[in-house]
Amino acid sequence: MNTPTDLTSYIRVLKLASTPTWDEFSKVAAIAGLGILLVGFIGFVIFAIMTFIPGGP
Repeated sequence: MNTPTDLTSYIRVLKLASTPTWDEFSKVAAIAGLGILLVGFIGFVIFAIMTFIPGGP
């Protein structure tokens, strides 16, 4: 592992990175929130099915 070369490449990436605009941030946050809700809904459906099937927990 060549630390000076690695640090140079990391610094180059950080210089290219920019702070997202409010519009970009809100879109990413909305998509992430929808993903979290979707996974939670799927988990709830699986729980409900397992609860109502005879022999469930």
